[in-house]
Amino acid sequence: MARTAGENRTSRLTARGAATRARILRAAAELMYVRGVGATTLDDVRAASDTSKSQLYHHFADKDALVREVIALQAGQLLERQRQRLERLQSLRGLELWRDAIVQRNALRNGAYGCELGSLANELADQNEDARLALAAHFTTWQALLAAGLRRMRDNGALRPEADAERLATGVMAALQGGYLLAQTARDTTPMEIALDMALDQVRAYAVEPGAAGDQA
Repeated sequence: MARTAGENRTSRLTARGAATRARILRAAAELMYVRGVGATTLDDVRAASDTSKSQLYHHFADKDALVREVIALQAGQLLERQRQRLERLQSLRGLELWRDAIVQRNALRNGAYGCELGSLANELADQNEDARLALAAHFTTWQALLAAGLRRMRDNGALRPEADAERLATGVMAALQGGYLLAQTARDTTPMEIALDMALDQVRAYAVEPGAAGDQA
């Protein structure tokens, strides 16, 4: 796979340069998540990362370049967490544990700020085509992880053969993102829990023995 310009640049950095770049990127990701991309200026990022203008522009040509790297960082971290659970998913109990982990993580901030990727998509999808395409690809990866787990559940007999893993995964993902938004506006994860529970009920409707889920995540 071909390297991106950012990856090529990173591979040539000294340890000190790499640390500075990572510090800028972490600060930008946090600010853009909490404040939004539009409300975050490069001066804000410089102040939060304790870097000079020359340092910031050495690593990121402009704000668009920084936003691209923030999307990649947020997606990488989120998808790694999702892989840890979804690549082992093969039971209704495992699906419930996945749901619980997402709700619990969001409850730590009382639902504030929404999904790391969803909040970026809400702001950028209609303004930045490159960002929209990158975010769409990451959401596709996330949904594919969920669909693969649902297929394993169907293949191992936890779900009936007619269960459509792709359609069910789309429904669960839509409920998840809508739940994030409602939790964000309410500052309460209850709407998110309800949305996910209703989506999981659709999955349970295909259970071979409803309520007799295994213990494996």
